[in-house]
Amino acid sequence: MRNSREVTVRVKDSGIGIDPEILTRLFDKFTSKSLQGTGLGLYISKSIVEGHGDRIWTENNADGQGATFYFTYNQILKKVFEYTVPIIKVKDK
Repeated sequence: MRNSREVTVRVKDSGIGIDPEILTRLFDKFTSKSLQGTGLGLYISKSIVEGHGDRIWTENNADGQGATFYFTYNQILKKVFEYTVPIIKVKDK
């Protein structure tokens, strides 16, 4: 977390982790080790998150089991609150 106003979401798994061969380019277009994937999902996710001024990244877990994905959504929340109708407070009599 960079500062107290930033919200960071962490998603951790305990699978085989991410192949080090593709880890540095995992969010690039058409990067995949899967026979079923197109390699576009994380690329699109990164485009959306960064398009709002936030960050997304991943790393293999230190224990060698699985990986953890992170993303911030401080700017996304800020934009949501800008468009939220303000609550009108009524003074007590």
